[in-house]
Amino acid sequence: MRSSQHYIWQRPEWPKLQFSQSALTAPLAAARQAQGIALGQARAIGLHELAGILDDIWIGEVIATAAIEGEMLDENAVRSSIKRMLGYPHTGPVSRHVDGLVAVMQDASENFRAPLDLDRLCRWQAALFPSGQSGIQRIQIGQLRTFNEPMQIIGGRVGKEEVHYQAPPSSVVPQEMMVLIDWFNAEHAGLDGLVRAALAHLWFETIHPFEDGNGRLGRALIDLAVAQDLGASGRLFSMSQQIERHRKDYYDALKEAQSGSLDVTSWVTWFLAQFTGACQKTSHIINDALSKQRFWARYAAVPFNERQRKVIKKVLDAGKDGFVGGLSAEKYGVIAQTSKPTATRDLAALLQFNVLISTGQGKSTRYHLMPID
Repeated sequence: MRSSQHYIWQRPEWPKLQFSQSALTAPLAAARQAQGIALGQARAIGLHELAGILDDIWIGEVIATAAIEGEMLDENAVRSSIKRMLGYPHTGPVSRHVDGLVAVMQDASENFRAPLDLDRLCRWQAALFPSGQSGIQRIQIGQLRTFNEPMQIIGGRVGKEEVHYQAPPSSVVPQEMMVLIDWFNAEHAGLDGLVRAALAHLWFETIHPFEDGNGRLGRALIDLAVAQDLGASGRLFSMSQQIERHRKDYYDALKEAQSGSLDVTSWVTWFLAQFTGACQKTSHIINDALSKQRFWARYAAVPFNERQRKVIKKVLDAGKDGFVGGLSAEKYGVIAQTSKPTATRDLAALLQFNVLISTGQGKSTRYHLMPID
């Protein structure tokens, strides 16, 4: 039989979340170091190149935050929605559902100076469900949940369902949210901003204040907290993509934190490790972009034809491990949509310009970009 204090919100000292500052010293230092490296690289790459990287990261974030909930979004619809949101002249597929999610993430990341309040959260939730439905199910939108049935997170196969978590009853949600919002908007001297983001996400997910959309809103809350900590848009750091890559661990970490004591050191430690990973992924993306810049700068005087440019761009985009075994004349012909004789001549010219190096002979000949780092 379950204890009457199985969940942290049932404990009399709730919501006084606690953590060991000394235990967080190392993971927090690692997170800040990774963040600093990524920010330094972002400053070095230039605004034009960085804008493209931020757009790609944001597209990945939108897709990932939906994927965590098991929902697959069309990348073209996401890209189109983001272009419209940024005011670019762009036509593409229109989805009110995708537009709503993009608008929520935009508001959280860009309008970080605006205070958090219940109305803002309710507008976020309503934007996620423009039809007033989740799938074919009508749900409460733009308001806190009010139903009397338990709010449960259930998993497992049909007939063998398991209750992973049960949130506070709807009757106490308004008061619970008032306390959380007051805490979020208050000054917290001595509380690191990343730790604050971790606590805010756990706290919000524990209350689970809406009938649906709590996961996406909770991650938007992370975006808001990170942007506030940085004092600028936090779109450079892809937390949703990092969480999606470790989706099972994410749910396990939440479940452990929500079912244990109010000491949530383990949860904050896990969160900081994911933030570190997100920053390192950003650094990797920027490093790739910087490598491409160096490549084109080195060969600025080479008279590439359009076929050569297309293939080289493809090889650069694939990265070091993208063309296993190297580029062959056959692969070149397929990418450039040209004949094998033309592909062979193009490759020979690239060898002459010292753009490529070759290995092997005859049909086994493979081509690789000249190292530039």
